[in-house]
Amino acid sequence: MLETQTEIKKLERSEIEIAGAISAEELEQYRKKAELKLSENLTIPGFRKGHIPEAILLQKVGSQAVLEKMAEDALAQWYPKFIAENKLDAIGRPEVTITKLAEGNPFEFKIQVAVMPEVMLGDYKKTSATILSKKTLPTNVSKKEVDDVLVELRKARQAKILADKDDGDKSDKSEKPAIPELDDAFAQSLGNFKDVADLTEKITENLKQEKARKTREKQRMEIIEKIAADVKTDIPNIIVESEIERMIAEFKNNITSAGGTFEEYLRHIKKTEEDVRKELRPTALKRSRIQLALNKIALVENITPNEETLKKEIDRILDHYKDADPERARIYVETVLINEKVFEFLEEQKSQ
Repeated sequence: MLETQTEIKKLERSEIEIAGAISAEELEQYRKKAELKLSENLTIPGFRKGHIPEAILLQKVGSQAVLEKMAEDALAQWYPKFIAENKLDAIGRPEVTITKLAEGNPFEFKIQVAVMPEVMLGDYKKTSATILSKKTLPTNVSKKEVDDVLVELRKARQAKILADKDDGDKSDKSEKPAIPELDDAFAQSLGNFKDVADLTEKITENLKQEKARKTREKQRMEIIEKIAADVKTDIPNIIVESEIERMIAEFKNNITSAGGTFEEYLRHIKKTEEDVRKELRPTALKRSRIQLALNKIALVENITPNEETLKKEIDRILDHYKDADPERARIYVETVLINEKVFEFLEEQKSQ
C-alpha cells in the first residue's frame, strides 16, 4: 500500500473526512500507466494508439492532465485498501477534493464519505416484553363476517355467469342471471369443499388466520417503532436518500401495475417528483431508523439467516427475474430473513 500521511476527522450526519498526502516519489510510479491510458484515447497521425512518445503526448494533453490521471490511479488503488485496513464501513461514493497537485510536490487531497452510523439501542427486550404483555384484539369471527364472504362469493359467481353469457350468446342480454343459491352444489363448485358447512368452516378459519396475522403485524410494528424511537444514532443522508429511491421505485411500479404512469399521476396531483420526494422524506427517515435498529439487534444477538433457506430464496428470485443482479438479490433476501428472525426473537421476550 502507498505510504501516505492521513488524518481522519468525524463530521456531522455520520460522515468522515480523510485528509491525506502522497509523496511525489510515490506518485511518480503511476506516471507510465497514466501516460499509457491517455495515449490510448488519443489519435495522432503517424502513431499507433498507446505508442505515442511522451514528449508529443505532453504537447497534446499537457503535464497537468498526466498528473491528474496519476492522482486518479493512485487514489483508486489506495482508497479501498485504506478503508479496509482502518475498518471503516464506508457507504456510497466518496467525494474527492484535490487540495494540491503539482510537479515535484506531494499530492494532497481530502475525501468525504458517509459511514454506517453507530447505533445505540435502548432496552429493546424490556420494550418488547412490555408491549407483548398488553391485551391484543380478539381474533373471533362473527357470523356476519362469514355471511358477508359467502354473499361476495355468490355475487362473484353471478358476475362470471354474466361475463360468460356476454362472450357467448350476445343476442339476449336483457336477463341478468340470478345470484346462485347457497347450497352444497355451489360449495363444491368453488373447490375442494364437501358441503356448505365445510365451506363455512374453511372461511371462518381463514378469517381467523387473517385477523391473527394483522394483529401480529400491528404488534410487531408497535414494538419496532418504540425500539427505533429509543435508538440514539446519526443517520447519514445517503441512507435516507436510498430509502426514498426505493419508495419511489415501489410507487412507480404500483402505478404501472394499475395501468397508469408516474408522470400522469404527478399531473393529476399537480406536483413534481421533487415535491413527492420531500413528502416521502419523513417516512424514509423513519424506515431507515427502523432498519438500523433491526440490524443492530441482529448483530448484538448474533442472528443470522439459515444458509439453505437463503440459497433457496435467492435461486427462486433469480429464476423468476432473469435480469436480477445476484448480489442485490442476496442482500434483499438476507435482509428479509434476518428481519423475520429478529421479530421472532423479540416476540420470545414475552415469556422471559
